[in-house]
Amino acid sequence: MMQTQYPAARPVHRVSAVKPILTGAGIALSLIVVFLLGVNNADPAWGKYWMIRPLLIVPLAGAGGGLFYYLMDRWRPRFGWNRIVVIIVSVIAYIIGLWIGTILGLDGTYWN
Repeated sequence: MMQTQYPAARPVHRVSAVKPILTGAGIALSLIVVFLLGVNNADPAWGKYWMIRPLLIVPLAGAGGGLFYYLMDRWRPRFGWNRIVVIIVSVIAYIIGLWIGTILGLDGTYWN
């Protein structure tokens, strides 16, 4: 009897999931650092350590986007249009997650 493997039946390997998670977090961290380096005179009402919040939340959102990209790998065939569609959906989801993370990280300080 022939057994078929369904895409959702593959196990999640923690070691292989680390690479896209760290890549997503690294991209997000570099973008928020470049954005925050442009702040010359911070508002004293923001507090002394106002940059900690965006430097934590935005890379977490990027790591979530990297995890989403890894999880979408199950539905990404090796060739064809489905592969392109899954990659485009993954990139759009990463950008939306990064945007929401940036808003949450900068809320109350840079964006009132």
